[in-house]
Amino acid sequence: MKVLPVLDFTIIGIYLIAMVLVGFYFSRKNKNAEQFTVASGLIPGWAIGLSIYATFLSSNTFLGVPGKAYGGNWNAFVFSLSMPFAAWIAVKYFIPFYRNTGNISAYTHFEKRFGPWARVYAVICFLLTQIARMGSVFFGIALSLQALTGLSMKTIMIVMGISIILYTVSGGIKAVIWTEVVQAIIKTLGAILIIYLVVSNIPGGFDKIVEIGKADHKFSLGSFSLNLTEPTFWVILFYGFFINLNNFGMDQNYIQRYHAATSTKQAAKSVWLCVGIYVPASFLFFVIGSCLYAYYSQHPDLILSLKHQVAIERLPATASANEVVAFMSKLTPADYGDKIMPHFMVTKIPAGLVGIIVAAILSAAMSTISSGMNSSATVFTIDIYKRYFKPQLNEKNTMNALHIGTVLFGFTGMAAGIAMIGVKSILDLWWQLSGIFAAGMLGLFLLGIISRQTRNHEAIIASIIGVLVILWLTFPALIPEQYAALRSTLNTNMIIVAGTLAIFLTGIFLTKTRQLTV
Repeated sequence: MKVLPVLDFTIIGIYLIAMVLVGFYFSRKNKNAEQFTVASGLIPGWAIGLSIYATFLSSNTFLGVPGKAYGGNWNAFVFSLSMPFAAWIAVKYFIPFYRNTGNISAYTHFEKRFGPWARVYAVICFLLTQIARMGSVFFGIALSLQALTGLSMKTIMIVMGISIILYTVSGGIKAVIWTEVVQAIIKTLGAILIIYLVVSNIPGGFDKIVEIGKADHKFSLGSFSLNLTEPTFWVILFYGFFINLNNFGMDQNYIQRYHAATSTKQAAKSVWLCVGIYVPASFLFFVIGSCLYAYYSQHPDLILSLKHQVAIERLPATASANEVVAFMSKLTPADYGDKIMPHFMVTKIPAGLVGIIVAAILSAAMSTISSGMNSSATVFTIDIYKRYFKPQLNEKNTMNALHIGTVLFGFTGMAAGIAMIGVKSILDLWWQLSGIFAAGMLGLFLLGIISRQTRNHEAIIASIIGVLVILWLTFPALIPEQYAALRSTLNTNMIIVAGTLAIFLTGIFLTKTRQLTV
């Protein structure tokens, strides 16, 4: 077992203790549910912008993006390029809409528009999305720290999860936002530090990195063909636009921040600040992946230990040595890309700096998880517990429900992370799960807000058809072999695109048909 030097361990410990203390500091000011969920609308726009950026830039970005760039190319960067388009729609339409309604939950509108079923459906989709997000981020934490400490991934997730729960459940949204402001700075500086350390270890520096990258086509944004069965430039652009539209327009994580801002103008500024920082920051992580590819291309012998680790994780415990060797020979860079950066940290980064970079990775993970816990608890309390079980909740009981919900969703996220141990790519897994769960509620939301004439029964039919489309795209293997021609061949990133459009367009069609027959 590798043990971190005392200096690195001290740096990580100080960081964790500081985050928990921030939570306890703000706990003194959380006297009611409004303060816990939206900080009474007193947070400045710049702080909210950094907070949203920190939530976006999770450990999925910190580890998954360099892993994707290492194992493939810069195709996934197209996701970032789609953000300004979705942000423009959010600023122009979504933020004023939510600020005017005054509803803390993003999903209260669904019930007003289509009835209780729509609200429940959206809440279920949101909570499943958050569990998947927190699980993938927990997995990212464990993946990096396992390489550094040798501790089991389960142990790491549990210890880190408890730390996050402590400051989130005590400090509420204020603790989430202000810790994310600090975390946003730490993780960005951490990325710059990693680039410097990798480049300084490569003879020839950036020139050599560019030379190797060009030779192996590592800087490509993907094919520009209109082939929707592969992750082409257009597929990722469509996916990015729809998922970011969902993030900025439907995700409770962001809706709560719009309400926490001092004004609609400040809320709009926070979105543009997030986009303005995230796009160049995500670029840095693709640069890291390309730098690591160049480094390990010059040191192929270092890859053997990574391949062995992947083989041990994916093969049954009874696998023989020959089976392990055979499995290792079939692995490609895409199979172990997520492990590259932790491996570099273990072998090449000096004591002290490792602690700083681990703190940056923890910042990337903790910001997303704490947001997920707080928003999930808010939705559960308002849209489920208060709506169906205890309509007359007083402030004390509401706060208790929020605290209990935060803890429960924290542990659920941990369980999801443990279940993900052994997956090939953090980023691929998260993109697929988010597309599946987000497609339904985004399509229904757009239908409700754009088509004012659509009625309840038309929305129900549209949602059923949309869910069937999502299931068809997600589980093609369930279709029997004799009907293989009916299986979907679309790339999995198209799930949110096709699912959203299926609900929206079906609803529009049914509405127009009714109007023509009346």
